[in-house]
Amino acid sequence: MRVLGVSAFYHDSAATLIEDGIITAAAQEERFTRKKHDAGFPENAIAYCLEHAGVTLKDIDFVAFYDKPFLKFERLLETYVAFAPRGFKSFRMAIPVWLREKLFQKDLLRKQFKTYDPDFDWQNKLLFSEHHQSHAASAFFPSPFEEAVVLTMDGVGEWATTSVAQGNGADLQMTKEIHFPHSLGLLYSAFTYYTGFRVNSGEYKVMGLAPYGEPKYVDLIFDHLIDVKDDGSFRLNQDYFDYCTGLRMTNDKFAELFGGPVRPPEELLTQKHMDLAASVQKAVEEVVLKLTRSLAKETGSKNLCLAGGVALNCVANGKVLRDGAFENIWVQPAAGDAGGALGAALCAYHLYQKQPRKLNGHADAMHGSYLGPAFSQKDIEQRLQEAGAKFTVLSDQDVIEVTAQALADEKAIGWFQGRMEFGPRALGGRSILGDPRSASMQKTLNLKVKYRESFRPFAPSVLSEDAADWFELNADSPYMLIVADVVENRRRAMTDQEKSLFGIEQLNVVRSEIPAVTHVDYSARVQTVHRETNPRYHALISRFKELTDCPVLVNTSFNVRGEPIACTPEDAFRCLMGSEIDVLVVGNCLLKKEDQDPALKLDYKNAFELD
Repeated sequence: MRVLGVSAFYHDSAATLIEDGIITAAAQEERFTRKKHDAGFPENAIAYCLEHAGVTLKDIDFVAFYDKPFLKFERLLETYVAFAPRGFKSFRMAIPVWLREKLFQKDLLRKQFKTYDPDFDWQNKLLFSEHHQSHAASAFFPSPFEEAVVLTMDGVGEWATTSVAQGNGADLQMTKEIHFPHSLGLLYSAFTYYTGFRVNSGEYKVMGLAPYGEPKYVDLIFDHLIDVKDDGSFRLNQDYFDYCTGLRMTNDKFAELFGGPVRPPEELLTQKHMDLAASVQKAVEEVVLKLTRSLAKETGSKNLCLAGGVALNCVANGKVLRDGAFENIWVQPAAGDAGGALGAALCAYHLYQKQPRKLNGHADAMHGSYLGPAFSQKDIEQRLQEAGAKFTVLSDQDVIEVTAQALADEKAIGWFQGRMEFGPRALGGRSILGDPRSASMQKTLNLKVKYRESFRPFAPSVLSEDAADWFELNADSPYMLIVADVVENRRRAMTDQEKSLFGIEQLNVVRSEIPAVTHVDYSARVQTVHRETNPRYHALISRFKELTDCPVLVNTSFNVRGEPIACTPEDAFRCLMGSEIDVLVVGNCLLKKEDQDPALKLDYKNAFELD
């Protein structure tokens, strides 16, 4: 049985294919269109999934959509009625779009799919899952657990913003919900907006900025913005927000509470913005911990699955793991709306068609999240030649040897291998790599390769078998979704002068043997690399370890600020020519920057909008 899952029309559109319960292909539309967070109908992602399986839409048994548009429209109407006459301008702008495009999404989807197969029985084979049910299914069914509590937290689905489900075998029952407008995701997005970053993409910047600040405003947040009960249930005080009825996240009362207007994106960050980031991060962590402790006590379960946009907050995930209320946690790597496509397909397979679930006894079912397109060596060579690239073809062994030596020489490496990752994190398939021992690598990659804010940290990829020697982590983190501290004996003691530094001044202080991946609070967003899921990447880190005695690499996504992660060899070559990457390795092709035609150089520094 084949089920195609689709998410679309809000942000991060995606498509996923499962065959007899096995996840075989998944990709976000943005990777093909090169438009960040593309919300359009995912025609390219669908085409990829079908092509990968060697089938057409005639061979698909069901198509599952990740939410229910009528329920969203109901929430929109009820919200505007409840807050009337406030927000009429926003209402007047939203309603025509809904009437034209979103209210009749089922018909719109039918029309889109009829271009693939005009005879398909859409009346019976187009299915709809609720938004949070899709998220919960994406977290539980691929997890390695027979039984688990599933916690989903995001901005808002149809009505739910936080939900709890109980997973058991092939069954998944939704048990509790908190409804809009009370939302942890929207609280975090309000601070994202207020500190001058873009909502729905800048939240991870707030998380990265938080360690530079002090949580000075936590009491203000709990006294005025959010009321939290002992079990983690909460309500937001709508007097301070404008997302229900306006065209902005926060209002003048919010600005008055925190002593100033919204930061314009181009304005320099100050210590206050860092303190605000630290405060909302701490507040959200406290709420999440209350939720998880309460659920563990209530259910007696040892296993927790997480999904929804808030589950991408890997700092909070690390706190939940270390808290120990649950013995095991598993986070869906595509925890945001893209993962909803996968969840919808799994709902159709397990809940609608009552198909059994097969566990393998140890690993999850995501195949390392390497579910996107791959390219044969012949295809890579042809594509690079047509792009005007100059390259050398190496043996498998020489690819590892030459790349590991270049990394040891502190070169910035573009690494394009195998299948593309599904989800927002690069996991060694579409990555920019560097030497974590270099004190200047973080600054170099941020300012000369990624063209992004200098404060943003980079993640370490570490051999899974060596992780405990370098990080305070007693579990696997294959999807870079758990933050852990660098172990004590790898840290460097700071001088009194260094300890007295504030904010961004802390950036260039060497804190450990791997300064390029050690954040200002000694933390790191760890990816544990496993030979079973990515043998070539594991081999590269292993060879780097032999050369340097360090089993860790800097791993950041293969893109520049505002650009989606590279999907094709051409994307990788353009990124090489538009940034200061030194070496590009695509399959077995080695490209050195100095060998390329200078006429092909691109200006990537200003090519993409701020993300």
